[in-house]
Amino acid sequence: MGTSEWVSSSIPYVTPREKGQADAWGAEAAARGHRGTQRIAHAGEVPAPPDIAELLEVAEGENIVVRRRVMLLDDVPCELTDTYYPARIARGTRLAGTARIIGGAVSLLASLGHVGARVQEDVIARLPSAEECAALRTGMDQPVLQLTRVTLDGSERPIQVDRMAMPGHLQRLRYEIRIG
Repeated sequence: MGTSEWVSSSIPYVTPREKGQADAWGAEAAARGHRGTQRIAHAGEVPAPPDIAELLEVAEGENIVVRRRVMLLDDVPCELTDTYYPARIARGTRLAGTARIIGGAVSLLASLGHVGARVQEDVIARLPSAEECAALRTGMDQPVLQLTRVTLDGSERPIQVDRMAMPGHLQRLRYEIRIG
C-alpha cells in the first residue's frame, strides 16, 4: 500500500465519547491533520431488509431506523455508512433524524441506556454498485471493502448494525487482540 493508505482501528467507533468530545471520525481525521465530516443522506424508519433483520434479530420487513451517511475526508467522499437500529431503541430519538449528533451516535446510545459490550465485524472485498461508484467517485473495477459491524449489549442483544463501503485501495483495517 502507498503512503495515502488510511489505517483505522474500530475501538474509537464503538466506545462512547466523553461529554464535549468530537465524534470519533472527526477526532481521528483531526489527529492526522485532516478534516473529517459527514453528510446525512437519509434518516428514518424503513422496513428491515433480510440480512439486516437477521443481524438485528427482528422480523424481516419490521420497521427499523437507519442513518445513511457519506463520510468525507477534506470534503472528498471516502466511505458510505448505513447504521441500523431496532425501532424500540431509536424511534423518536435523534438517531431517527438528520441533525448532527454531538459526540456521535454511540455516545447518544449510551445516554439512552444502550451500551455496547461486544462487537462482531465481518469484512469482505467486492465490486461496488453503480450508486457506490458515483458516491465514492471510483471506477466499477475498483473493489470496495465492505465492513459489517454488529454491536451487542451486555445481554447479547443487538443494538446497532453498521454497514460500510470504502474504496479498497485507500484502506487498511487494523485489528489488535489482547490475550490474557
